[in-house]
Amino acid sequence: MKKKNIPVEFVFQLFALIITIIIIHAFYVSVVRPNAAQLIEEQNIAAAADPSYVRERHVWVLIKDLEQESCFILMFWALAIMGYKSVQLVAERRLLDVDLISVADGMRILPEDAREFSRQLQALPDDRQRMLLPRALLSALRRFNSTRNIQDVASTAHTICESEAERLESELSMIRYISWAIPSIGFIGTVRGIGEALAQADKAVQGDIAGVTQSLGVAFNSTFIALLISIFLMFLVHQLQLVQERLVFDSENYCDDKLIRHMKVD
Repeated sequence: MKKKNIPVEFVFQLFALIITIIIIHAFYVSVVRPNAAQLIEEQNIAAAADPSYVRERHVWVLIKDLEQESCFILMFWALAIMGYKSVQLVAERRLLDVDLISVADGMRILPEDAREFSRQLQALPDDRQRMLLPRALLSALRRFNSTRNIQDVASTAHTICESEAERLESELSMIRYISWAIPSIGFIGTVRGIGEALAQADKAVQGDIAGVTQSLGVAFNSTFIALLISIFLMFLVHQLQLVQERLVFDSENYCDDKLIRHMKVD
């Protein structure tokens, strides 16, 4: 009976999310919110004593609300996912420096030799055989053995690399969704803050604007933090996408240089 493949990446993402929630929430409960509450209390006392007092924007106050906490959770979750993918990409790139197929300069590969070279690739560990470069080389050799057509071999290698590029691109969808969700959460904080400020409009009319000011602070701070995090994440996403595209391009060049150009049909 064939064993089912364990979705390692899904399990990693799930545990990364759980661990991130626990760590970030613990940090907020033990550090961020107590410091923010203390600063707000000190500022209120100073403002009551001096009408001309200007409140400073401390970091603890900027990030104290639930929306900012949610944005940081999503940010570190996305960083964990990108870290996992980066480790995989580094392992894939290392194969580009390995002589997977030993072909000396001037040596020609005939269709009858394809099986021998295929055995070299099949002798690799299973985790390496699943990588892009060995799969492309093995598919090209099998195609050469069956069709004895070099153009078909080049098309096969290109198709494998192209499908891998599409797969890598689709796997970035979760990170892109997180990058989109973070500003949305910031806007939710904006709506909540403005709603709370409007609910206290009667107090503001009577001269007590402390509650309105605090609620408007929630509105603007949540959007400010969310947009900063989104800009940072999108930069990293584009860098990761660039590394993926270079991997596919270099792998296809490897196939052309190390294998296809040595092929010859009698």
